[in-house]
Amino acid sequence: QVQLVESGGGLVQPGGSLRLSCAASGRIFRINAMGWYRQAPGKQRELVAIITSGGSTNYADIVKGRFTISRDNAKNTVYLQMNSLKPEDTAVYFCNADATEGRLYPSRAYWGQGTQVTVSS
Repeated sequence: QVQLVESGGGLVQPGGSLRLSCAASGRIFRINAMGWYRQAPGKQRELVAIITSGGSTNYADIVKGRFTISRDNAKNTVYLQMNSLKPEDTAVYFCNADATEGRLYPSRAYWGQGTQVTVSS
């Protein structure tokens, strides 16, 4: 099994910044793409940003220019730097990783437990 543990959420004022981290551990053979999703109350989970093992990134239009995703492959960790936060960014943020547990294992998606981000004055 692969475990993902997020950290760094909290309460921040509009215009503020937060940095989320997600560390993968357990039986890891290879991690392919890693990403961040979020889910606000009453809404579906949506993609925020994704990064491949080679470092290519993709962002949801609503966070482009404000959020930056990065990863440290040596630490099996992905980060999300969130700047210029808005109240509408309030949500539970989930880490996702496409990973394999062994050479003959198929890749599958793993999820963290989520971390709450609240943007409010």
